Amino acid sequence: MAASLFGPACFLLLLFIIGGGAAAVKVPAVIVFGDSSVDAGNNNQLSTMLKSNFRPYGRDFFGGRPTGRFSNGRIPPDFISEGFGLRPFVPAYLDPAYNISDFAGGVCFASAGTGFDNATSNVLNVIPLWKEVEYYKDYQTKLKSYVGDSKAKSIINEALYLISLGTNDFLENYYTIPSTRSKYTVDQFQDFLIGLVESFVKEIYGLGARKISLTGLPPMGCLPLERSTNFFNGNGDGCMDGYNVVALHFNAKLSGLVEKMNKEMKGIRVVFSNPYGVFMQIIKKPSSFGFEVASVACCASGMFEMGYLCDVLNPFTCSDATKYVFWDSFHPTQKTSQIISDFFMKHSLHEFL
Repeated sequence: MAASLFGPACFLLLLFIIGGGAAAVKVPAVIVFGDSSVDAGNNNQLSTMLKSNFRPYGRDFFGGRPTGRFSNGRIPPDFISEGFGLRPFVPAYLDPAYNISDFAGGVCFASAGTGFDNATSNVLNVIPLWKEVEYYKDYQTKLKSYVGDSKAKSIINEALYLISLGTNDFLENYYTIPSTRSKYTVDQFQDFLIGLVESFVKEIYGLGARKISLTGLPPMGCLPLERSTNFFNGNGDGCMDGYNVVALHFNAKLSGLVEKMNKEMKGIRVVFSNPYGVFMQIIKKPSSFGFEVASVACCASGMFEMGYLCDVLNPFTCSDATKYVFWDSFHPTQKTSQIISDFFMKHSLHEFL
């Protein structure tokens, strides 16, 4: 286990020694902001129903332990961190098992259920994005005390920042809260969110972030929960195409924002990591990627369960998650996350290698 776990890191360390150390300063840490797509367990410390720090979550993670990741195992930041020669996981900032010595090499501020809009985080009482930034400021203070101002500045400037959220803004906010829909058309809401994205990136840029990956929306109409809703509404068991169209339009606007920020903000490099295409390929042709099931999830009935409804006592949970695209009704399996992470490493994040 130890050899396979640390093999890539050891190989990169060898390159570092041979190359005189040049490769090591490229990305000294992976810093994560976002929602459940990247939350490593911060919600464990909250009074919220949206938690996953119990089995069967984490059954394929190191040691078979549930960490609060909404997966049977690892999630994208973990694979990306490993891909840059760092640890094969990124710890949650609020996890009491870790401290600044661990966070110096990467840290996750994400909170499942949150969004760019503060109203989204209120739905399930989770950490709003502004609070994630406050934790990041606190982290910077601790980092300076731990490694000194100069080293801390280097880590902050050279770190890779992963930003992954937005799905909840639509599914838990716009399409769920009547007051949001009465205030905005869906196109106006997208523009409102784009403004929030730009403000957020400018804020962390002002705090030292320079290497940033902005993640697009997945085909959210194909999540098992949405497919099940479609079915029970009498519309068949296919994807909710309307939601997918919204995701495509929002991703186009995100891509345009990335181009704009790269032109206007000195010294920044933002890449757009778009999961939509590869995720849709997996869903449409799962067998091409080694999967057997894409329409329902592994956990429980696979139709609507996640969080506390996905518990270890449910007799319907699958025995082999590698056959499934989705782990619960809202989140991909470890295997799917690895495929998408590998796609990002080759098509957007390679710029920072």
